[in-house]
Amino acid sequence: MRRLSDIVCNQDPLILPQSASVKRACEEMRERRAGSVLVVDDEGQLSGIFTGRDAVCRVVAEGRDPAHTRLKMVMTPDPATISADKTAIDALRRMWDGGFRHLPLVEAGELKGCVSRGDFQGDEHSRLEEERQLWEHMR
Repeated sequence: MRRLSDIVCNQDPLILPQSASVKRACEEMRERRAGSVLVVDDEGQLSGIFTGRDAVCRVVAEGRDPAHTRLKMVMTPDPATISADKTAIDALRRMWDGGFRHLPLVEAGELKGCVSRGDFQGDEHSRLEEERQLWEHMR
């Protein structure tokens, strides 16, 4: 099973400060074809995550102006994280249990990257599905 560190080894995660506008975040997400932005505080520590879903539900649907709305106002604060030494299946389990699609990787307080469900291979998704079916039968 692949380690998360192998998946993100060449990744340059999209990181913005809490003060960045939603407009800037969305522009950068489009340019980099990223589904999320890791949001950091003034010390550079992860404070939240902003996703395309947040843009739709917390900005557009609420009638907020993306140019004047700051990420701090609409990000998901204190997101779940995982360490880079874990496996792909560990990340998929965490995403499934939490009901989200993006998972930041943090090692000793340092951001290493972010994985999304699309980063995983078919066999990794298949293994998760097998586990889920097994748990359903055990209930």
